[in-house]
Amino acid sequence: MDKQIEIFKALSDNNRLLILDMLSCGELCACDIMEGLDLTQPTISHHMKILQQAGLVNSRKNGKWVIYSIKKKTTDEIINFIRDLTSYKENCICETSLNKDDNKKNDKKENKKEDKQEEKCYLL
Repeated sequence: MDKQIEIFKALSDNNRLLILDMLSCGELCACDIMEGLDLTQPTISHHMKILQQAGLVNSRKNGKWVIYSIKKKTTDEIINFIRDLTSYKENCICETSLNKDDNKKNDKKENKKEDKQEEKCYLL
């Protein structure tokens, strides 16, 4: 799940979301992104580095330009992750948690019964 956390962190910035939105139209060079978002070159480089480390963006050199594109495989994987995370499944974490809670409640009930029985014994 660490990879998904890294992706969500990369997506938690407005400029990076805007960059991805721009890249949804197709490949763009950094200068096009700078112009479209009115950001400086160092700022674009910073955001692109984070998007690349998260695996959301591909880059390739074309002469003196760096061309960026969305890494479709990663976006498909994160969409599937969210779908799986928010869908019912047989061994859901809530089922496991609820069973643990039920077991704890049952254990407490049993302990109370045992305590009451011991109390009765002392009263006799």
